[in-house]
Amino acid sequence: MSLAAAILTAIGLAACAGLRAFLPLFGLGFAARFTGFPLAESMDWMTSDVALILFGVASAVEIVADKVPVVDNVLDGIQTILGPAAGILASFGVFANLPAPFAIAFAIVAGGAVAGSVHAAAATTRIKSTAFTAGTANPVLSVIEDVFAFASLFVALVLPMLVLAVLVVFVVWLRRRWVRKRPDRPAAGTQTASP
Repeated sequence: MSLAAAILTAIGLAACAGLRAFLPLFGLGFAARFTGFPLAESMDWMTSDVALILFGVASAVEIVADKVPVVDNVLDGIQTILGPAAGILASFGVFANLPAPFAIAFAIVAGGAVAGSVHAAAATTRIKSTAFTAGTANPVLSVIEDVFAFASLFVALVLPMLVLAVLVVFVVWLRRRWVRKRPDRPAAGTQTASP
């Protein structure tokens, strides 16, 4: 896997980790074991029966528990630490051809930052939903998060170049949103009327 593809895969896995911490670890281990997906040698343990069972069960529990009112808010708190940690771990696993120090640095930047940002956005949405709907809309949001988590996992492992397209769309959207929120400033050389 090229460095560019590895970085895009790491970003996709980290985005998944920001929503569902154990799912990218299960998906990466499964793909490495059954499809020959390249995995860093030090991460071979992820393909073991024990790891796959633990990550699979943890993924299922996390997905189901996130639909339960109050429990979902507790999970959001835990996910603040667990999501970026899982993002870093999953990201490190895809940098099979890099020396460890570079792989760790890329994993922290790609995995930790992306997973943390995605989780922050999801948690903010969940807090607003809890405030405005008393949590009744939270299970719907959880299902939407599940869809995005599985989609980002699939894209990361199968079509990493699509991650680039998603990033471009996100940056354009973010830029437009930021520009729209900025207060208008008078052009240089113009004066505002005095009261």
